Amino acid sequence: MPPLSANRKPIDRLDRPLGSLRISVTDRCNLRCNYCMPEETYQWLPRASLLQYEETARLVSCFASLGVSKVRITGGEPLLRRDLDVLIRLVSSDPAVRDLALTTNGVLLADNAQRLCSGGLKRITISLDSLVPQRFKALTRGDQLHRVLEGIDAAREAGFESVKLNTVVMRGINSDEMISILRFAGTKQVEARFIEYMDVGGATGWSPEKVVSRSEILETIAGELGEVTPIEDGDSTAPAERFRLPGGQVFGIISSITSPFCGACDRSRLTADGVWFLCLYSPAGVNLKELLRSGATDEELRGIIAEKWSRRVDRGAEERLELSERASLYNVQSLRDNPHLEMHTRGG
Repeated sequence: MPPLSANRKPIDRLDRPLGSLRISVTDRCNLRCNYCMPEETYQWLPRASLLQYEETARLVSCFASLGVSKVRITGGEPLLRRDLDVLIRLVSSDPAVRDLALTTNGVLLADNAQRLCSGGLKRITISLDSLVPQRFKALTRGDQLHRVLEGIDAAREAGFESVKLNTVVMRGINSDEMISILRFAGTKQVEARFIEYMDVGGATGWSPEKVVSRSEILETIAGELGEVTPIEDGDSTAPAERFRLPGGQVFGIISSITSPFCGACDRSRLTADGVWFLCLYSPAGVNLKELLRSGATDEELRGIIAEKWSRRVDRGAEERLELSERASLYNVQSLRDNPHLEMHTRGG
């Protein structure tokens, strides 16, 4: 493929631009949430295989030159990666990256929030699946709710442009807490987002019966708190639909199971060891680390990224929706044979 023109941005075969990149910096996590890491043991990426921060920043620069303006740091739990603010500073210094965010479980956030914000992180999303201590412990296999709550307060005080809470709603597990979490978010002046339980990666316990749909979430909230009004904010590529309550409080819903947004999806994922996945459901990715460490120039890397994206036809969530019978995406043995299939490896 000829070198890519500096002002030409790749479009995939479904007319979707390359606009958003999620970067996993580690596959490790200090919790074991049952919708992501329900098993007792895992195959971890060798630590020596992980990208150095300078390598990650170089790849981000290549992506940014092709149209990526939104970058989200994920894991695993990204705050387990030492000196993460170094990467934040490297990425935030690229003027093409207009939106730099991070997703965390919040356990280590209280000690890191101010340093991350000072380094250039603009937005932060914190997972909060229960406000009940014993339930939180059962869901995560970690007695850490108090630390997460401290992290939420620290994030609010640090000065981020946006703080959001993510709740994966699971029927019979935490589906009775939507209203309490929404009210909690209101008292903290942060935005709650409810996520349909997804059948991706290591969600080996997933079943359709455990999914609380977008329509059910809206019905529950409206029944308790009054009329829910959709918000048209102009960002058609955002994964969450946003809504406003009568008192003005805003919340979001990510409905990847019942109302997938593949048609507008502009995001891809880079694992901690440099494998690039063009869809969360993709079975295989592109090893950019191998290319980078074998001496590929930035121009060559951009050309490969552009070529792969221009051939992209992925619409994994929509294809899953079309199945007549639906179960977990992978079995345990498949995940142990190939840890890159795990949600916590490719950056959820």
